[in-house]
Amino acid sequence: MRRNRRVKIVATLGPSSSDPDTIRCLFEAGADVFRINMSHASAEGLTELHRVIRKIEADAGRPIGILVDLQGPKLRVGEFADGAAELVEGEIFRFDRNEELGTAQRVHLPHPEIFRAVEPGHKLILDDGKLHLVVRETSPDSISAQVVTGGALASRKGISLPDTVLPFGAMTDKDRKDLEQAVNLGADWIGLSFVQRSDDVAEARKLTRGRVAIMTKIEKPSAIDHLDSILELSDGLMVARGDLGVEMPLEQVPGLQKRITLAARRTGKPVVIATQMLESMITAPVPTRAEVSDVATAVFDGADAIMLSAESAAGQFPVEAVVTMDKIAIEVERDAGYERLIHAQEIEPEATAADAISAAARTVSETLNLAAIVCYTGSGSTGLRAARERPRQPVIALTPIAATARRLAMVWGLHCVLTSDAEDLDEMVEKACRIAFREGFARPGQRVIVSAGVPLGTPGATNLLRVAFVGENEAGSI
Repeated sequence: MRRNRRVKIVATLGPSSSDPDTIRCLFEAGADVFRINMSHASAEGLTELHRVIRKIEADAGRPIGILVDLQGPKLRVGEFADGAAELVEGEIFRFDRNEELGTAQRVHLPHPEIFRAVEPGHKLILDDGKLHLVVRETSPDSISAQVVTGGALASRKGISLPDTVLPFGAMTDKDRKDLEQAVNLGADWIGLSFVQRSDDVAEARKLTRGRVAIMTKIEKPSAIDHLDSILELSDGLMVARGDLGVEMPLEQVPGLQKRITLAARRTGKPVVIATQMLESMITAPVPTRAEVSDVATAVFDGADAIMLSAESAAGQFPVEAVVTMDKIAIEVERDAGYERLIHAQEIEPEATAADAISAAARTVSETLNLAAIVCYTGSGSTGLRAARERPRQPVIALTPIAATARRLAMVWGLHCVLTSDAEDLDEMVEKACRIAFREGFARPGQRVIVSAGVPLGTPGATNLLRVAFVGENEAGSI
């Protein structure tokens, strides 16, 4: 199944989309990667969803990526005696370690680490941004804060501390169990939540031991401050705009989205734009015009993937949401200004032979108007470099490793094909031409450019380019 676009679509599975028929429909509608949110999925649910996705993959003969999104630490206030309390603007409200039920003046905060880290002047944001407070006084057992934006605060609502670097890592005991299960099942990506610094990613990398790719979610101000070091240790980034917009001023989020996208593109690592892209389609069969523009902006910026969250997980129109996102992406990539915009910020190749070869492949393919770029990749690095160039021609990534093909399903422009390694250069070229024809990218008489590493099968050793004709015999050999 060949997609008619280069940006990838990530669809979150949930109550509206957990049955096999719907998952199959989502894939056929355009989903390239499925996200399983462990904030809501059980261990048994993860196992079953993984089984269903792999069955669909086997039936379709096309690699499908699986992203298991870890929950991360959840910070919540305690219980109120009346179920909620009204916080009045200008008044002082206290958070403390007293486990008694809350009142209109105070509530239990069951996170002792917060009391050690928060300082006067720090902001407290409650209930997904609905209430804002500023810390006035702190002690080892209480935090007194002035209400800036008031309203009703119910029991167990979330609390965010955008100015405070909290003294704990991004992974809970639950996350470590979920991570191990995901790795054992054969998930392709892990979504890492609550990242504050590069050490959080280093911990996850130590636990995964290279068995799964790490998608770091950028959702906290401290992660923005340490973006370069976080990116260095990550395999990809997700712009988690929902949480980012709670913890930072909303007007800063669009600029941050572009900054994060460009940073990831420069390093050749995939970047996913997430949250509320087609939010109205949770309850409506069509999106708003503003949402269409939002999706289009991410595509114009050259993001690797765009993601549906509640739209596909809990919405009334999950398949329609994927169809809509697919149509928007296709139309954007056809736009006369698309090529100019995704190359508005030139991405210079690194001073390595592999990067130089990938840059040359793009130049040659566009100069000669070739049908496709075909790259052999074992670890996936050659495919990532080819995609980093954002070439005009389609890119076919050939790999003998299923895990590599599935991880690359997240990456811009890559059409991944699972195939055995070639025995020699002649077979390498012949196989590249045959697959380019079979997959519908080239016709007899057209040319493709092939990149690979010699000796064949050597990881990370891309050092060869070959322009080859697709002959009439390619059709006969299918």
